Amino acid sequence: MKVEIWSDVMCPFCYIGKRHFEKAIEKLPFKNEVEVEWKSFQLNPEYQNTTNEDLYTYLARSKGMTVEQAKQMTTQVVAMAKNAGLDIDFGTNIPANSFDAHRLIHFAASKGLQDQAEEALFQAHFIAGKDIAKAAVLIDIAKDLGLDANETLAILKGDDFAEGVRYDIYESQQLGVRGVPYFVFDRKYALSGAQPIEAFESAITQSFTEWKATQPKTQLTSLNKNDDAVCDENGCEI
Repeated sequence: MKVEIWSDVMCPFCYIGKRHFEKAIEKLPFKNEVEVEWKSFQLNPEYQNTTNEDLYTYLARSKGMTVEQAKQMTTQVVAMAKNAGLDIDFGTNIPANSFDAHRLIHFAASKGLQDQAEEALFQAHFIAGKDIAKAAVLIDIAKDLGLDANETLAILKGDDFAEGVRYDIYESQQLGVRGVPYFVFDRKYALSGAQPIEAFESAITQSFTEWKATQPKTQLTSLNKNDDAVCDENGCEI
């Protein structure tokens, strides 16, 4: 069963939601039958941090509040992240345009490293205080993932994977996604926000149960001419 997750690496609730979702999946006996696909979303696609502003200044300016009010607003998010096992540091957080970061995720996906790239970018942005709009930062992340640095640089200099990012965003608009994280289960059910672990467990289990019921059962045609030399629950026929 496929789970699609629309997310922006600029979004702290996406990081928290990722942790809650992962903890829910680990509890389930059918976890290996769940395929996860990350989808791109941009909360502020026009933003460019040309003045090296910090997060508090960015929030104060964009939301029409004081810097102190912005700091107070993030306190609850820090506590929520801590409960999820994440040490988010908004004091060193650098607001950034995430388009190239999403292109890197698509590149990593083409090499089977999508989830690892998503995690690495969240960690770089929210914990390490890196500017994920900078090519040098993205190349370092790519190298840590085992991706080729020169290939990554060529991608960032060009337009590779841009269409994939734009299509993800287009798809989100068609589905009516207005905020992230947004989890879609088998294109049948959806959950938005960093829901509690129990909510994810319930949604995944319900979706998986219904999905599993629709899967065709494997029927094999026997080529045996007799039933000799077989062991079953009653023992072995000699």
